[in-house]
Amino acid sequence: MKPADIERILASITEVKIAVYGDFCLDAYWILDAQGSEVSVETGLAAQAVSRHYYSLGGAANIVANLAALKPASITAIGVIGNDIFGREMQRQLTELNVDIKHLLVQTEDFNTVAFGKRYLEDKEQTRIDFGIRNLRSTATDEALAAALEDSLRSCDVVIFNQQVPGSIANEGFIDKVNELFERYDDKIVLFDSRHYADRFKNVYRKTNDLEAAMLNGVDARLGDVIALADVKAYAEGLYGQSGKPVFVTRGPRGILTVDGTGVHEVPGIQLQSKLDTVGAGDTTISALGLCLAAGVDPAMAAEFANLAAAVTVQKLFQTGTANPDEVRAIGADPDYIYQPELAEDSRQADYFQGTEIEICCDRGAVNWGLVRHAIFDHDGTISTLRQGWEAVMVPVMIKAILGEQYKTADETLYHQVRHRVLDYIDSSTGIQTILQMEHLVEMVREFGIVPKDQILDKFGYKEIYNAALMELVNLRVDKFKQGRRGIEDYTMKGAVDFLRMLRDRGVTLYLASGTDDADVRGEAEALGYASLFNGGIYGSVGDISKYSKKMVVERIMTENDLQGAELAFFGDGPVEMRECRKRNGLAIGLASDEIRRYDLSLEKRKRLIKAGAHVIVPDFSQPQQLLKLVVGEGA
Repeated sequence: MKPADIERILASITEVKIAVYGDFCLDAYWILDAQGSEVSVETGLAAQAVSRHYYSLGGAANIVANLAALKPASITAIGVIGNDIFGREMQRQLTELNVDIKHLLVQTEDFNTVAFGKRYLEDKEQTRIDFGIRNLRSTATDEALAAALEDSLRSCDVVIFNQQVPGSIANEGFIDKVNELFERYDDKIVLFDSRHYADRFKNVYRKTNDLEAAMLNGVDARLGDVIALADVKAYAEGLYGQSGKPVFVTRGPRGILTVDGTGVHEVPGIQLQSKLDTVGAGDTTISALGLCLAAGVDPAMAAEFANLAAAVTVQKLFQTGTANPDEVRAIGADPDYIYQPELAEDSRQADYFQGTEIEICCDRGAVNWGLVRHAIFDHDGTISTLRQGWEAVMVPVMIKAILGEQYKTADETLYHQVRHRVLDYIDSSTGIQTILQMEHLVEMVREFGIVPKDQILDKFGYKEIYNAALMELVNLRVDKFKQGRRGIEDYTMKGAVDFLRMLRDRGVTLYLASGTDDADVRGEAEALGYASLFNGGIYGSVGDISKYSKKMVVERIMTENDLQGAELAFFGDGPVEMRECRKRNGLAIGLASDEIRRYDLSLEKRKRLIKAGAHVIVPDFSQPQQLLKLVVGEGA
């Protein structure tokens, strides 16, 4: 999706009139004080203390909040609340959002506002406290809701019908009446999502998830089951066949699949490096879909926009977040998509080139092979192994930074929580500049809140600690090489230097681009004796992210040499270079090598490189002639 498409959609949304029917809920966040409170004189039990509490809209109310963030012309709420403190707080918040609440009915008997008390102790959610889960709507309430729905079907451009709370639609007569309305107003857009009554409503645009889609097709699917892409497509097509109206199937980090009259459309998930909270992502998705459809956006593009909006909200912690226009613009300017997650997770699906270990990870006919004139190489883990084990150096540096003085005394639960957080981040950030990793470390130190604020270092301070530890290892290896105790083959990937020479002999201009400091990458390439092969230049980090990144290197090379996408290849073992090359239609070749042995396949690297967009995966450079065919053509 281009920025111009986003702008067009955002402008169109401002003209949309939309209504939301559903289970209007309130999320109550109670942040507990770890020190507790007093022991009750009456009961002898230790009381819990709440250090901070706040309330946000949930369920259908969160859909409304998401709609309001995108600024449509009008929003109408259709639902039921109780005559209680939570209901009054919901009315207050909705009114502040300029929502029309004339159809937000108050039932005074047998109904409590649905609220979810979410208690957090040291960032961990405790047992939730639920209000209103045994509600019983009266016949009079159901009749008023049906009348409100009909009024909105007449006056609004789109109606979102959302159901999330078990047992919230108990009256069969209400279901019959609503179905009759949907049939009568068949020309209207009704975007439907229901957890417990999905099979009871007809004549709707359907938003569901892959598990629910399977169940709606009569499959005995259960939570935790992995639904294969081919099956998801079949289930979505089956649902479309029933209604003849668009179907949207959300797949979590794997994106959204859409079926409409023009066929099946896939929107890939978006790779995000921050800590995530997926609560409310579905609300964001359905709100964005509804607004787009009402604004005349085709279903496939509506799914793209909704995917961007959801990627904003999952990064907002301890809240049911929303996505405003500026946030959608920001993430839509340069999203990092997740490519082919099914192939990445299952090596049995690998498609090898001419009986080699070279894996083709894309539709072969969709790539212009053999046209490469310029090739960029990452350094560490792609050519050189001097820094092999850098992750093992960075992990303890980050853990110690986060835990501070508690590094040796932290309980096992906290230690492993921090360790897993660090490992996940390092895995997703491989290939970016060290200074950016240290910038994120500062954020993690602040997030965990263990180190006093006045003791937190800046990114340069943490980088100095990490670099000092790493360079001890690197300098020792360089000394061994210079002394003749190790050869070039001991500190480079199998066949890497010979392959570089082959490319140079065929007239390909070579570049070296690394996230390592510029002086260090040049020094290490010169020490190992292949710096002169990079006739296009050597690029390393200069400590200022505004002046250097692999993205900038790619753009500069393509612009200065007037290259078409297929004329540039990027070889690397990190997700960053795969993404940046793929975005510019270059040939992304991932080196998924076992760095300790310096040859053969690492399945973990393969997985992350394919997800980052690699067209080709190689375990090493031990089959150069076959690889050259893909890069520079059959005549190589």
